[in-house]
Amino acid sequence: MSKCNFSVVVPVYNTTHVLLELIEQIRFMFNELNESEFEIILINDYSPNPETKVFLRKACLLDHRVKVIHFGRNFGQQPATICGISQSKGKFVITMDDDLQHSPADIKHLIKEKAHDIVIAHLKGKKHSFFKRVASNIKSHFDHIILGKPKHIKMSSFRLISRFVADNLCNLKSPNPFIPAMLFMISKDVVNVSVDHHQRAEGETGYNLKSMIGLFSNLMINNSSFLLNMLGKIGVITALSSTAYALFLIYQKLVIGIDTEGWTSLMVVILFIGGLLLFSIGIIGEYLIRVIQSSEQKPAYIVKSIEGQNE
Repeated sequence: MSKCNFSVVVPVYNTTHVLLELIEQIRFMFNELNESEFEIILINDYSPNPETKVFLRKACLLDHRVKVIHFGRNFGQQPATICGISQSKGKFVITMDDDLQHSPADIKHLIKEKAHDIVIAHLKGKKHSFFKRVASNIKSHFDHIILGKPKHIKMSSFRLISRFVADNLCNLKSPNPFIPAMLFMISKDVVNVSVDHHQRAEGETGYNLKSMIGLFSNLMINNSSFLLNMLGKIGVITALSSTAYALFLIYQKLVIGIDTEGWTSLMVVILFIGGLLLFSIGIIGEYLIRVIQSSEQKPAYIVKSIEGQNE
């Protein structure tokens, strides 16, 4: 496909029959806009459900503008999205989920704001679990602190980006990509568009506690020195507090003449300092692991095969 105005990138994990409905709704939406120059890129993130491959092949047969990319193992939604963007040819790239919680009919609302570099859907009435909503709010707070995200901007994986942003996004090499951080590094021309959030049409979310922690660690460690700065501040506060406490004990002993029981206070200080040191070593070790991974230039994803669009 030499000419393409819009690329729709959809990471796929365990989804089956809903994929065909998703393709049909995307096609219908673009037909309403009298837009025929578009492509749909589906990235199979090593789905364990064998039926997923069957329906991906059906999706390729449904429309010649569908391309399917298969991974050799599971890399996660962020790398899968980056892969799809790197394979895209459109002047504008739309990313969305595969479960119809993001309605293809709302793509037209994102397109209306395509004069901006980045258009992000603000999902109203989220259908996520209480735990996921709380985790999302916490992450949004740190997005503001670490990434400089304006407080009024709400994040989601349903977004439209310009070709300028897409190309530069692919130039940022990281074995642990975190797309929001990469977007704000490229451009601050970001707007929200309010759309409804829908119930999942199939299956359950692939985001469990482990994957959420992994995503949050990509924000905290790969994209900031926040934890190292905090450890430094805690170290200074601990040193000053210990010095002040020692001076207080000396004052009690020499000036007031009060003896201090040594065993309890000594054990508390040793346990506190020991725990702080172990925690600090763990954080520094995690930074070193990420540095080693970056120096080894490990890819964020590996493509096994491609189907559709003449492969």
